[in-house]
Amino acid sequence: MANETSAPPAGGNPANPKNGQRRNRLLTLLGVAVLLGGIVYFFYWLLVSSHHVSTDNAYVGASTAQVTPLVSGAIISAPVGDTRFVHKGDVLVVLDPTDYRIALASAEAALGQAERRVNQYAANTAAAAATTAARGADVSSAQAKVQSAQADVDKARAELGRRQNLAGTGAISGEELTTAKSALTNAQAALDGARATLAQARAQQAAASGQQQSAAALIAGTSLADNPEVAAARARVAQARLDLERTVIRAPVDGVIAKNTIEVGQRVQVGAALMSVVPIQTAYVDANFKEVQLRKVRIGQPVVLTSDLYGGGVKFHGKVVGLAGGTGSSFALIPAQNATGNWVKVVQRIPVRVSLDPKELAAHPLRVGLSMKADIDVTR
Repeated sequence: MANETSAPPAGGNPANPKNGQRRNRLLTLLGVAVLLGGIVYFFYWLLVSSHHVSTDNAYVGASTAQVTPLVSGAIISAPVGDTRFVHKGDVLVVLDPTDYRIALASAEAALGQAERRVNQYAANTAAAAATTAARGADVSSAQAKVQSAQADVDKARAELGRRQNLAGTGAISGEELTTAKSALTNAQAALDGARATLAQARAQQAAASGQQQSAAALIAGTSLADNPEVAAARARVAQARLDLERTVIRAPVDGVIAKNTIEVGQRVQVGAALMSVVPIQTAYVDANFKEVQLRKVRIGQPVVLTSDLYGGGVKFHGKVVGLAGGTGSSFALIPAQNATGNWVKVVQRIPVRVSLDPKELAAHPLRVGLSMKADIDVTR
């Protein structure tokens, strides 16, 4: 009919100009928001992010002290176990000291013998000096006897000469002449004997002098305390005493016990790894930064760190103390071999050593191997 209203199309209302305007307005707002976001990000990067480099590839480390025995023996006491905090000097392990006490007693006895032997050297030197002096007196006595015998020979020769001069005149008998000849022969024999005695005395004096020099050489230029034999014996005593002291193994540093592998009764050898002491109070962080991040990193720059153990609410502050001498892959057990035809470039990481504030470590202790996040301010 003519007055009937037409029904709308089956597809709904035709396009409304208001809907297009709303969509354009939304797109414009979205574009402005993206632009503002880009501007904000640019200025944030320019003023903040470009001045920092960060990584979550960082882990706690420490200069772990390995406990090894310096003497062998059976363990008779092991008062500490894993996770126990110890101070430097605390007893960790006690070895059976019986053998080392005996060795110390033996060394001390040997030292006493050495001291007595050196004292005997000094006494022998004094005795040899006295013997040499006595032999010198014998030489003097023998020389006097030689001179006396020589005088007797001269006298007997003179008497014989006078009697031989008188024998031609008949003033003396032949018996007197024979007696004078016998007296000269006897005097000559006595002189030869005196000379032999003198030679013997001189030989004995030389032998005594040699013995004196030999005895004196053993103590020449030294006292009892620094005589080589006594010094060597004293060194053996010191070594034995040191070995005895080493049967008590003490903590080398403050730290937490880890990797304890000992039991009472176990016999350990020199150099065997018994346990480790982790000095958590001097822990550090090795942050593995990508090589492209290290362009502005310098030693001494401040670092802010967070730990997964405590969360982002606890901040650790430190500073860069060093960069490793090579990448991690270069020190791997089997280093990568890049001289091949199928080569793919991989961004390398270099460990950066970060020291931590001791006060913050004391308030919030860390453990070796914990994950950390590190952020370096490269503007300073």
